[in-house]
Amino acid sequence: MRVYLVQHAEAVPGDLDPEQPLTPAGRETARRVARWLAATGRARPAEILHSTKARAKQTAEIFARALATPPLREVEGLGPSDEIDPAAEAANSAPGDLMLVGHLPHLNRLASFLVSGDAGADVVHFRQAGVICLERRGTQWAILWAVVPELVVDNPAGP
Repeated sequence: MRVYLVQHAEAVPGDLDPEQPLTPAGRETARRVARWLAATGRARPAEILHSTKARAKQTAEIFARALATPPLREVEGLGPSDEIDPAAEAANSAPGDLMLVGHLPHLNRLASFLVSGDAGADVVHFRQAGVICLERRGTQWAILWAVVPELVVDNPAGP
């Protein structure tokens, strides 16, 4: 069982647009990372859940298109300051691989809790449009890999 934690891509600042949609650069970064995941077969989520905020929804839609992913679903509990319990329960009870698209500091606290049992442990550092893959081994979670957007380059022969 794997959980892919994705921080939304770069968004317009809230003082310029309260909806905070993705910037053109954010869209392109998300597309580049999503295409790379699809081309390498690194991520095969059975479902993608995203927060109610536009920037997370748009990022999730980009990943879903590239990964030809089944259901894409907006859920409560993935917002920046939300409690991590609902997301941790979703990860622990998912019947298949799951992608969660959300925000900091929530994703950082969630990853830290799943890996170490301590939400404040700060075990990973996310990048916008970056992906952290956790794998469950029995009742424990471990960091399997991470994708840093700056290191992902488009493959001209790829999708």
